[in-house]
Amino acid sequence: MKRRLSLVWLGLLPLALLFSPQRAGATLDRSVVLENNVAYLHIAKTDGALSAAIPTALNRFQATNTIAGIVVDLRFANGNDVDDLPAIEQLLKQPRLPLAILINGQTSGASAKLAEDLREENTGLVFGSASENFQPDITVPANADDEKKFLNNPYAAGPHSPSADSSTNLLPFVDIDHTTEADLVREKIKDGDQDDTDHISAPPKPVIRDPVLARGVDFIKGVAALHLKTNQS
Repeated sequence: MKRRLSLVWLGLLPLALLFSPQRAGATLDRSVVLENNVAYLHIAKTDGALSAAIPTALNRFQATNTIAGIVVDLRFANGNDVDDLPAIEQLLKQPRLPLAILINGQTSGASAKLAEDLREENTGLVFGSASENFQPDITVPANADDEKKFLNNPYAAGPHSPSADSSTNLLPFVDIDHTTEADLVREKIKDGDQDDTDHISAPPKPVIRDPVLARGVDFIKGVAALHLKTNQS
């Protein structure tokens, strides 16, 4: 029975690891897929290296997922070389997918200009708080200290984060098995081995606590649902 419980909880480990600090480089800090079809790119610095990092990440996602949209997280991002912006903007526009751009009061330099350019070109909507006299399309109040924690783990509740009732339920996806406890229980029942798992309850669905990220993902999912409904009409 202990072994079965270990297998059950092992399926939850990727949730803790998904947004653990990776620090793969000074440019594209983190890239994952949320909710099975939303690409998430956290950019730490806007420079020429993004021209290679962005297509590499998107190609990796699209190899196993049908991407519905992209979240470009520019919170706390900086950068000085605006000459690289046209190439970066073209890469983000090329997939012709809904784009949610996240900013805050510490988005500066070339990163703030990137967000502004993408909005002016009607490429996406900007969410978050004002940056360098640049107002987002959708203002989402957030505490800066909480936002730093959310960059490592958007599922961790901070002292200033909203309650679960006002958050968005999101189940992340990465390129590893996400078998849940409920999946294992169903397999046991299917195999006729139900006795030892009757008392195991399914774990609660993870709740994203980062209000800015949640709004961005909601926007992409809403546009994808509308597009699907239009195609079916």
